[in-house]
Amino acid sequence: MSTQSPPTLLELAGHSLLSDKSRAILDLEDLPIELFPPLFVEAFSRGHTEVLKKMVQAWPFTCLPLGALMRKPQLEMLRVALDGLDMLLAQQDRSRRWKLQVLDLRNVRHNFWRTWTGAMVDACSTEAMKKNHMLKHGPAMGAKPPLKVFINLNLTKRPLDEFLKHLFLWVTHRRDRLHLCCNRLKIIGKPTSHTRNVLRLLQLDSVQKVEVHCTWAFCKMPTMFRWPWRHWVWVNSFSPSELTALFLLRHLKTPLESLSITNCPLSDSDWNYLSCCPNTSQLRHLDLRGIKLTNFSPEPLQILLEMVAATLKNLDLEACEITDSQFQAILPALSRCSQLRILCFFGNCISMSVLRDLLLHTARLSQLSIELYPAPLESYDAQGAIHPGRCSQLCAELTAIVRDFRQPKVLVFCTVPCPHCGRIKYERAPTVCQPLTLSW
Repeated sequence: MSTQSPPTLLELAGHSLLSDKSRAILDLEDLPIELFPPLFVEAFSRGHTEVLKKMVQAWPFTCLPLGALMRKPQLEMLRVALDGLDMLLAQQDRSRRWKLQVLDLRNVRHNFWRTWTGAMVDACSTEAMKKNHMLKHGPAMGAKPPLKVFINLNLTKRPLDEFLKHLFLWVTHRRDRLHLCCNRLKIIGKPTSHTRNVLRLLQLDSVQKVEVHCTWAFCKMPTMFRWPWRHWVWVNSFSPSELTALFLLRHLKTPLESLSITNCPLSDSDWNYLSCCPNTSQLRHLDLRGIKLTNFSPEPLQILLEMVAATLKNLDLEACEITDSQFQAILPALSRCSQLRILCFFGNCISMSVLRDLLLHTARLSQLSIELYPAPLESYDAQGAIHPGRCSQLCAELTAIVRDFRQPKVLVFCTVPCPHCGRIKYERAPTVCQPLTLSW
């Protein structure tokens, strides 16, 4: 006996309409709003392109999350949606029901489809019903606002695929009537002509997270852009000859929340600029892993920490080759970062005396929940091999310093790799170290 649930009335109505495409198209003006999403999904899955085109023109919601229906980019479905929008944008008198303001092409899960197809319990909640009522009875459209098209982008050296080529060509010819928006932008490799052309199309104030994995010479950077990104800039590069890593910061319009610059060299001017840049004054997350600081004055980092003392929550200075004297210089500023929750100094060579001072300065930071420190230099013998017994004793002494002030949640001391015993991690007792992943 089959246990499959019988089709709902909405599903039956959708099947009935789609069995006669011409009727489905004619009935869209009077179609109940509750039928639009399930009928759209049904037409999408069965490839009824003419019905889809007409449904885009009569869409009674402010957002059409088309990307959530595509596991991978589908050029044919994109063409259908854009053709429908073309007809719509060309109309002087649009459908009385049309409220579309956003075409969302991001391939992410979207509660919209699950809600309107009855898969979510909260679809009938009071809040959801109020929202649906507003969609049905929203204010009449006066001036036509620009249509927003959302997409996440991963730009590489490779040519654009056909899906993006078609979309960008379509946007190029309609820039006066729509805005191309991108929340997450990733750029890998040196900028190419298509990278520059795409950036010219974007509404840059829509970008919230940027990842740049490349080596850009200053003279080759797209200086015509003014970068208004707010939340995250991540620069990751490996070539010392061409990098001006903080070029992006010089063109931000609003303060950043997160900055990650990893595994790349900074010049003196870059490092000094980082400490006084207005856009870094409210950082919550600062990640400088792999930035070699040995030969730099500690003053810029000290100034930066003082500037963000009231907001900084996560600080990662893993494997920065910081010296004892540099640590000593930044300790007063570090102790004023009262909101710190995650602190990572793994991979630096620090003596026992400096680690003791470090812990005395951070011991009263009550928000700290994850503390990751290197084992003291005295844990190694003259040949650089780890002495497990000595390491255990010294780390126990350091742990006791913190516990005199507060009960730490995660407090870890970790050695560098040893040719004889690998890597040792000390928490309550020394163990073989497992990789730790920080989630910011």
